[in-house]
Amino acid sequence: MDRVSKVTDLPKRILVGRALPSNRLGETLLPKRLALPVFASDPLSSVSYATQEILLMLTLGGLAYLYLTPYLAAAVFVLLCVVVASYRQLVHAYPTGGGDYQVARENLGDKAGLTVASALLVDYVLTVAVSVSAGVDNIISAVPALVDHRVAIAVGFVVFLTAMNLRGVRESGTAFAVPTYLFVVGVLGMVVWGLLRTLLGDAPVAESAPYDVEPEQTGIAGLALVFFVLRAFSSGCTALTGVEAIANGVPAFKKPKSRNAATTLLLMGTLAMSMFLGITALALISDVRYVENSCDLIGLEDCSGHVQRTVIAQVAAAVFGGDTSPFFFFIQAATAAILILAANTAYNGFPLLGSILAQDRYLPRQLHTRGDRLVFSNGIIVLASAAGVLIVAFEASVTRLIQLYIIGVFTSFTLGQIGMVRHWNRLLAEGPAPEERARMVRSRAINATGASLTGLVLVIVTITKFTHGAWLVFLAMPVLFLLMRGIQQHYDRVARELAVDDDAEPPMLPSRNHAIVLVSKIHKPTLRALAYARASRPSTLEAVTASVDEDEVRALQAEWDRRGIPVPLKVLDSPYREITRPVVDYVKSVRRASPRDVVTVYIPEYVVGHWWEQVLHNQSALRLKGRLLFTPGIMVTSVPWQLRSSADAEARLDASAPGDVRRGAAAPADDRVRAEL
Repeated sequence: MDRVSKVTDLPKRILVGRALPSNRLGETLLPKRLALPVFASDPLSSVSYATQEILLMLTLGGLAYLYLTPYLAAAVFVLLCVVVASYRQLVHAYPTGGGDYQVARENLGDKAGLTVASALLVDYVLTVAVSVSAGVDNIISAVPALVDHRVAIAVGFVVFLTAMNLRGVRESGTAFAVPTYLFVVGVLGMVVWGLLRTLLGDAPVAESAPYDVEPEQTGIAGLALVFFVLRAFSSGCTALTGVEAIANGVPAFKKPKSRNAATTLLLMGTLAMSMFLGITALALISDVRYVENSCDLIGLEDCSGHVQRTVIAQVAAAVFGGDTSPFFFFIQAATAAILILAANTAYNGFPLLGSILAQDRYLPRQLHTRGDRLVFSNGIIVLASAAGVLIVAFEASVTRLIQLYIIGVFTSFTLGQIGMVRHWNRLLAEGPAPEERARMVRSRAINATGASLTGLVLVIVTITKFTHGAWLVFLAMPVLFLLMRGIQQHYDRVARELAVDDDAEPPMLPSRNHAIVLVSKIHKPTLRALAYARASRPSTLEAVTASVDEDEVRALQAEWDRRGIPVPLKVLDSPYREITRPVVDYVKSVRRASPRDVVTVYIPEYVVGHWWEQVLHNQSALRLKGRLLFTPGIMVTSVPWQLRSSADAEARLDASAPGDVRRGAAAPADDRVRAEL
């Protein structure tokens, strides 16, 4: 049987890995070189489609508006600089890992904290869906034949990411570090080579450069032009997604945690800004055209079967001399890899935030428990499930999913920075030393600037994206808010009910204990239940059965008398052949007759080893327990009888008992596999 337990545990060990004891939690902490790919892969990867989104919005009005691209890219650059600087203040002030949620809750109140939490939870789910879908887009750009399998490939990658993260933060960081650094080196190399070619007079030309674009909107001017430009800017702000993940994940860094997190933030911001500006510059130099519908490209002979390559794919092909170059495939492979792995940012942020919310009693407490590999396994599974549903529902379309994006992240940005301003105001009011005061004033100015800019962007994003699908986010956030409030109120209500007053008297002992043993027939489980009830020495003891079949009841009474069982047998009338109602009514009547007494009901129950056996047995016992547990003053005691098939289940349970992971205990060998008879 020990071999059986090992076989049943093998798939989990292969998928997740060997269980780690809690005292090895410190070994999972990340140095900066691994923290960068774990927490910054999302903002680093978003540069691959941020430029694309700007071009996509501007070409709705035709090629005439592409001249606005450098100005919009500059605005995104400034915004990213401010946000990175703001979060560097946050990680020093709040190193415990709550990020914007903790800042908003402590400085703006519980409602603001929950608003941030709901926004971040939605945004993390969208991060997985958007990143994986964008990665699949780049794979299809290199291998167009896979276009019909887009959704299946995306869901497969979500399963892969889930498995990797269930193995632990450090292992996933090690596995994801190489693709992240390859992407950074590849993109920066492409930017340098492309700009060098341009300076030497051999500017790259994109495959879509010969085409003109059929505008979907014409005659844009006045307020319409302002709205048009703001919509393009809001789409480009996707380059900022994921910046908050480092602030939420400070506890995962090695000491000194705050300094390492701040350094990683600076490095991430520098790399992201350099790559974003470089890709944008090359896209303009090579005259990339990118539209939502290929048929909007004027000059394309057959648009029906045309698969439009992503902007970064067109730039790579132009810089490296075509789509047959090994460097083109390298960029595509690295881009697809980091886009898919960018979801890892959410896989680290969502479970950690869920754990903090569960600790604050806003989410089920199961989300606060670490799994075998010292990660928050339940949070990882919840995130993967929600992202998978979105991918299937939106058919892994980046264009459709991107409309839901960045609403949540800019909500958290804004409230978090406002909370930081309140934080510095409170500290300044305490009269710090002159040096500290100067530092706090500088930090407050940075956070105030960040709050102003991100608040403005939030308004822009809300206005420009609301009718294009973002209304779903504004629906999901209040639902999550109310759900978390409801969970907290439930936990608070239960705590009040269970609280023991300091001046409360000890509970009064019941006057008597009436024991009732439920009997269906005379067999070993019944005799064990009777023996156990007698051993408890109740005030009164009786056996009770319901008269469903008169012949069976007469046979039971005869057998009862023949064996001389020293417990009176009471037969309950059941004209409608029910078992549950007559038994429950009788037990309640006993309780009503003696309100100060307690009634203990003993129910014989089979212990089985297979799920299908559970269907065949214990149904009456389960219904009776379900009814009796809701009756005050009634104690329900299950008296188990192990069938032979339960030996296999016992061996499996011994192989992985609850608490073994936290204790680091090995599964004990059990040579006694036969059930007690």
